[in-house]
Amino acid sequence: MKMKSPILFVVFLLTFFSASSQEQFSVFFESNKYDLTKTQSVKLSEWLSQHKEVKIVGVHGFCDEDGSVGFNDTLAKRRIENIFRMIKDKVQIRDDFKTRSFGEKHQLSTVKAENRKVTLFYLEPKDFVHEDEILGIKIGTQIKTKKKINYPSQISVNNPNGTKSEFKLDTIFMNQVTEAKKGEMLKIDNLNFRINTFIVMPESRGKMYELLLVLQSNPNLKIDIQGHLCCMPIDRLDLSTQRAKAIRGFLVANGIDKSQLSYQGFGSSKPIFPIPEKDEVERAANRRVEILIVENQ
Repeated sequence: MKMKSPILFVVFLLTFFSASSQEQFSVFFESNKYDLTKTQSVKLSEWLSQHKEVKIVGVHGFCDEDGSVGFNDTLAKRRIENIFRMIKDKVQIRDDFKTRSFGEKHQLSTVKAENRKVTLFYLEPKDFVHEDEILGIKIGTQIKTKKKINYPSQISVNNPNGTKSEFKLDTIFMNQVTEAKKGEMLKIDNLNFRINTFIVMPESRGKMYELLLVLQSNPNLKIDIQGHLCCMPIDRLDLSTQRAKAIRGFLVANGIDKSQLSYQGFGSSKPIFPIPEKDEVERAANRRVEILIVENQ
């Protein structure tokens, strides 16, 4: 007698997955903005109040075609980070979810406003039992992810004159570095220097400690620190290299092994916006420090 049950089983699975899938919800942004308007903030708040039991499995960011690919990818990531901050303590989020930004790399709508969005992908409680199957993760081969580190939200540092300085830390950025894959590039936001020098502004010193704590907690992490300038076509003072080197020097002075660190400066050779820039927004985008993940086991 021939067995027919396997065929029936396949038919059942196809029927089940046609009825059970991840849902999605989107909020929209104004052009070149990563903060929600009041209307969209209310929309998100109302959605959260009505979906307290769901589980977020993905947060995807999108932009329209205006601006360079580099600028739009950065903008999409900032939109994701902003939305994540708004939802992280209000709804369940899958531990191994990945924040992925698509920038311009998605099918654009003919209506630009429909492309400026962040989309939350989520599961209803009834689908939790089949969560891995719905997400396409085979039983026994789940993706292994690093355990999230509970980094401090602020740090107190002793100064040479005997006083102390307090710095707030961006734990979202710190965990992004911790979980980043080899080859991924991350921008260090709000890391500023005194004009025409490689001296870090006092209010930016916290960014240095964020990197320090991440590297201390992840001895197998190796990064390449990359400096970029704005405004001038030629980096006559080699400031981009000196700034990247200064960051490396701070980390080494605080106990990070040199084998974890490399650095280089690109001057203005890799701008996000063409030089000369049109305004301070474009200059600020070009004037940046990034880290390339060289190894992260």
